[in-house]
Amino acid sequence: MMPKISVIMPVYNVADFVIQAIHSVLKQTFTDFELIIVNDCSTDNSLQICQTVQDPRIKIVNHEINKGLAAARNTGIRHAKGEYLAFLDSDDSWHLNKLQSHLLHLDNNAHLGISFSRSVFMDFEGHPLEIYQMPQLTHINAAHLLCRNPVGNGSAPVVRAKTFDEIAFKSPDTSPNERCYFDEKFRQSEDIECWLRIVATTQWQIEGLAAPLTYYRLNHQGLSSNLMKQLASWENMIQKAKQYAPELLKHFEHKARAYQLRYLARQAIRNGDGKTAVHFVNQALYLAPSILKAETGRTLATLAAAYMLYCLPLSVYLSCEKLGHKVIGRFQKLRIKQDAKKRLS
Repeated sequence: MMPKISVIMPVYNVADFVIQAIHSVLKQTFTDFELIIVNDCSTDNSLQICQTVQDPRIKIVNHEINKGLAAARNTGIRHAKGEYLAFLDSDDSWHLNKLQSHLLHLDNNAHLGISFSRSVFMDFEGHPLEIYQMPQLTHINAAHLLCRNPVGNGSAPVVRAKTFDEIAFKSPDTSPNERCYFDEKFRQSEDIECWLRIVATTQWQIEGLAAPLTYYRLNHQGLSSNLMKQLASWENMIQKAKQYAPELLKHFEHKARAYQLRYLARQAIRNGDGKTAVHFVNQALYLAPSILKAETGRTLATLAAAYMLYCLPLSVYLSCEKLGHKVIGRFQKLRIKQDAKKRLS
């Protein structure tokens, strides 16, 4: 009997985190799933840790060479048997009601190709920070997806399998019999590129759930050069999108780039790199000052945090940041409760 949901978990050198990710799947209140672990040639003992978990719903697939996250997801999709495909990065984890919630969401909304949830941030050690990703949940068109990527991270979405069938393509870098869904040329930005291709080229729609059902681990990006690589990958995604959605890019490319620069500024802030954060946020506002009007609070918060980190002693900045997180977290919790009540009414 086919499982209702296939959970796809790429694994590469995540020995410190993978067992938590696996257990968060096995503890789901909805149990009719298969867990496909794709080992992308880990060089640590990640694979051995996965093999210690005995559950008939787990299937481990091994790559012969390291291919990257997009290829690992593609491998998982090719092996999946479920009607719905859920993705979990192996350094993240899920709320125990995640699969059940998305199942109801997709079953009750036949027009949806992608269902995603809000996410709560956790630190590198796995402690929840009570700060949330708070994206727009409904009325998401291609322009909003391009600019804002409401899905937020690779562990938030659950996708109808039929949706992937409509965007499948063959790649010269894979076997002639293998279809691709995520573009394996991308080592970053592969997820937003896939979601944008779905919304821009098919009739499937995307919608989010109010509850924070994904626990998203904040990993330090390290040097600013890593953020520049991330920006370069995003620019490559934009160039590809021009091929299948030229009118969309004609009208929204500059605005989308400004939002991406603001996002990278926040990443630099998390890395403690005030100079890079100031550089990115200034670029964002120069390129599209309209983002200050469109999202005043978020843009001003990023601008203030970047300059405070750059100008203040680190100990002073960290105290301000801690206080700011508490205030923002309280407002976000209130918003989540209000949104949940609206859904029930």
